[in-house]
Amino acid sequence: MVVYEPICADNWPAAFTFSQGVKVGNMVFLSGTTATDEKGKIVGPGDIVAQTRQIFKKFEMVLNQVGGSIENIVETTDYVLSLEEYNKTADLRREIFNGPPWPAATGVVVKGLVRPDALIEIKALAVLRD
Repeated sequence: MVVYEPICADNWPAAFTFSQGVKVGNMVFLSGTTATDEKGKIVGPGDIVAQTRQIFKKFEMVLNQVGGSIENIVETTDYVLSLEEYNKTADLRREIFNGPPWPAATGVVVKGLVRPDALIEIKALAVLRD
């Protein structure tokens, strides 16, 4: 049996059947996340860069709960509706990750996302320092 620590904000809805993140050892698996605010509304409708920035702000909050930060992210998977829109996020990634080195990354163009008005959903893996 794998022992893990779920990571959720204090106001995390009980109806959700997933955690914002899960810590296993020094690894943190960050759930697929869209650009919602504390009320569940999309931040930056129609603006993939604003949405991407909001997602990474949310990742930072989750990682801070276990002593980590964005710098601990080693891999991302981005689900986007359009390759053209996805290309707009490159400069923001350079700003956020302040690299090189860069995290490993996968981009996937999908037909749709679960949350209406979301242009991007990102999941990530972070490794905390020992």
